[in-house]
Amino acid sequence: MSQIPQILANELKVDQRQIAAVIQLLDEGSTVPFIARYRKEVTGGLDDTQLRQLHQRLNYLRELDDRRQVILKSIDEQGKLTDELAQRIKAADSKTELEDLYLPYKPKRRTKGQIAIEAGIEPLADLLWNDPTQQPEQAAADYIDADKGFADSKAVLDGARAILMERFAEQAELLKRLRSHLWQTAHLTSTVAPGKEKEGAKFRDYFEFSELFKTIPSHRTLALLRGRNEGFLQLSMDADPGEDDKTAGSHCEVIIADFLNFEHQGRAADDWLRQVIQWTWRVKLSLHMETELMAKVRERAEEAAIQVFASNLKDLLMAAPAGAKATMGLDPGVRTGVKVAVVDETGKVLATNTVFPFQPQNQMDKAMRTLAMLCKQYKVELISIGNGTHSRETDKMVGDMLKQHSEIKASKVIVNEAGASVYSASEQAALEFPDMDVSLRGAVSIARRLQDPLAELVKIEPKSIGVGQYQHDVSQSQLAQSLDAVVEDCVNAVGVDANMASAALLQRVSGLSKTLAKNIVDYRDNNGAFANRKQLLEVPRMGPKAFEQAAGFLRINKGEQPLDASAVHPEAYTVVERIAAANNVPVQELIGNQSLIKGLNAADYTDERFGLPTVTDILAELEKPGRDPRPEFKTANFKDGVDKVSDLKPGMTLEGVVTNVANFGAFVDIGVHQDGLVHISALSNKFVSDPREVVKAGQIVKVKVVEVDLERNRIGLTMRLDDEIAATSTSTKPTAKKGSGKAGGKSSGTGKAKSRPQPANSAMGNALADAFAKAKKG
Repeated sequence: MSQIPQILANELKVDQRQIAAVIQLLDEGSTVPFIARYRKEVTGGLDDTQLRQLHQRLNYLRELDDRRQVILKSIDEQGKLTDELAQRIKAADSKTELEDLYLPYKPKRRTKGQIAIEAGIEPLADLLWNDPTQQPEQAAADYIDADKGFADSKAVLDGARAILMERFAEQAELLKRLRSHLWQTAHLTSTVAPGKEKEGAKFRDYFEFSELFKTIPSHRTLALLRGRNEGFLQLSMDADPGEDDKTAGSHCEVIIADFLNFEHQGRAADDWLRQVIQWTWRVKLSLHMETELMAKVRERAEEAAIQVFASNLKDLLMAAPAGAKATMGLDPGVRTGVKVAVVDETGKVLATNTVFPFQPQNQMDKAMRTLAMLCKQYKVELISIGNGTHSRETDKMVGDMLKQHSEIKASKVIVNEAGASVYSASEQAALEFPDMDVSLRGAVSIARRLQDPLAELVKIEPKSIGVGQYQHDVSQSQLAQSLDAVVEDCVNAVGVDANMASAALLQRVSGLSKTLAKNIVDYRDNNGAFANRKQLLEVPRMGPKAFEQAAGFLRINKGEQPLDASAVHPEAYTVVERIAAANNVPVQELIGNQSLIKGLNAADYTDERFGLPTVTDILAELEKPGRDPRPEFKTANFKDGVDKVSDLKPGMTLEGVVTNVANFGAFVDIGVHQDGLVHISALSNKFVSDPREVVKAGQIVKVKVVEVDLERNRIGLTMRLDDEIAATSTSTKPTAKKGSGKAGGKSSGTGKAKSRPQPANSAMGNALADAFAKAKKG
C-alpha cells in the first residue's frame, strides 16, 4: 500500500508529493472538480482528466493490494509460502500476474492430475520427466492399481500425463511468454455460424474474417462480439496465422518445450513427453489463452467505446446555449400532430398546445395561426424544432409563418431531440409536470435544451442521449461511472445558479447528493431565493464539508455579496478584499474592472494559504466574472428543398451538424432525417488518426455527398470538399476522383490495417456501413 503513491507518480510523471496530497484529499471526501479547481497548490495544477485517471488507478491498485494480501494469507495457511514466492507476489503489478502466481495454490475442484497424485502416480511422472531413457509402458506397470481406478499401463500413463500437464500449465513465467507471443502474432478469426448466412446478412463482412488481436480496432471488435452474441458468427483464436496445416503443431508448443528445456533426442520416453507438451498446449492452455485474449480485446474495445461516448457527451453538454429568451419548443409529429410548448426566459412553462398541419388532418392554416398567436402573446424570440420525423416540414411551416407575420422577431433552430421522449416518460418529468400530458413534456424539453443544453440534458440518463458507439455491448457499470464523471465535470465547469437550477442539475454539483439537491429546491420554494452563499448552510443536511465542496460552483446572482455570482470560493474572499484594499477600490468596483486587473501581479497577493495558482485564477475570474466556458451560439443552415434522402445527389455540398463521433468517422445531420456518414479517411486532406482531432459532437460542418444508398437508407459524405464526385445513380455507389489532398485511414472489412490514401467513396464499404448503422443504433 505504501508503494501506491510512487507507482502513480511514475505513471502520471508527476511528483510523489502531489499524488500523496490528492490521495489524502480524496480520502477526506473531496471531489475531483473541487480538487481540480480549488486545490491547485497541493496538486501542482493537475487537471480533472489527470485526477480522474489517478482516482481510477488508485482504486485499481488498492483492489490489487487487497487481493495480494488474500493470496499471501491463503498460500501461507497451506504452508507453501516461501520467501522467493512472497517477494514475487509482492512485486506483481497487475491482477493477471498475481492470479498466475496464485494458480498452483488456488483451491480447485479435484482434477485428473490430483486424482493421479492421490493414487501415488506422481513419482512415475517425475521419473519419466527427469529420466527420458525410461520406457514408459514398463515403468507404468509398477503403478497399476485397479482399486484406485488405474487398471492398466495406459490408464497409469494418462494419469502421469495429467499430472505433468497441470504442473506445466500453472507456470507463471510460461504463461507470460505465451501471452506475449500470442498478443504479437495471433489472429482473431470469424466465420459464419452454419445455416445463418441469410439471417445474419448484416454481418456478412465477417463471415470469413481474420485480424491481429493487437491491432483490431474497437468498433470492429464490438461488431464481432455482437455477431457472436446474436448467434450469427463463430469467433476463435488462430495461434499460427499463415500456416495451412494446423495439424502439424503450433509454435506455442515450441515455446513450451523451450521453456521446459525439452528436446526430442530419440530416447525411450521422448515421444510420450512430446505428446505431453502437445496436450499441455492443445488441452490445457490453448482455450485458456484464447479466452484471455478475447477478454483483453473486449476490455480494450469497451474502454475505447466508453471514451468515445464520454467525449461525445462532453461536447454535447458543453454546446453553446442560446440564452435566457422566451422560447417555443416544437416536437414534430404527423398523425399525432406537432406538440407545442412555450417557456419563458427561465424555462418556466407558459403554454402548451398541439397542432395538426400534416396528414390526415392537414390543418396547415390553423396550425400557423396558432403558432403566430402564441409567438405574439408570449413575445417568443426563439423557436426550437426537434429533428425527428417531419422536422423539415415543420421547419418550413414555421418559416412560412414568420414570413406571413413579419412583426414576429423570432429565430428558428432545429435541435437534436435525442432523449426527449425518454425524459417525457421519466420520473423526473412526472415530478416536474405531474398534470401535463407525456407527449407535451417532450416539447418543453426541446425548448429548454435550446436555451441551455446542459441544464436540460442532465435530466436524461446519459445512455439515452444517443451519442455512443455500441453502448449496449459494453460494461454498463463502467459506462455509467464514466458518463457520470463527464456530467459532473461539465456542470461544475459551467457553474449553477442556485436560485434557478433544478434538483437534477443541482445533484451534479460537487459535494451535493440527490437528497441535498432536493433540500435546496425545497428550501428555495419555502423561503424564497437565496440572498447569499452563506444561507446555503441553513439547508437541512448541508454540513461544512458539503458546503466547502459545493459553494464555489453555486452562483447567487444579484445577491447581497457580489462575489457570490462568481467562481471565487468563499474561503478566498479575503484575498479579493486584500486586492481591493491594496488598490483603494471597493470590491464591487474591482469585479469586472479589466483595465485595473490586467495590470495586477498575482504574486503580490499570495500568502501561506493561497498560492500563485489560486490568486491567478481569482484575478481571471474577477476580470470576467461568471464567464461561461461554452462557445458562442451558432446554428446550421439546412438547404431548402433537401428534406429527405431521395432529394440528395452525389456532389451536393451541404451544411450540417455533427451528431456523433466514432473511432471510424462522424455522423452528420444534414436535415433529411437520416444522418450521413463521414469516414475517418474523408474527414480531412491530412492523415487523421482520431476523428476527434477534426470534429466534435454539435459542431457545424460543410460536407459533400459521396454516395446515396436508397435501398439501405444510407448516406456517404466527405469533408474533403475538393474531391470530385461523379454524378451517378443514387442507387449505386459513385466513383469519387481523388482531389489534390490526401487522406489516410483503415481499410473497411478485410481485417488488414492499411494507411494509404483513400478516395472519398471508399469510406462507405459495406462493412463500415453496417458497423456505422449498428453503432448509431447501439
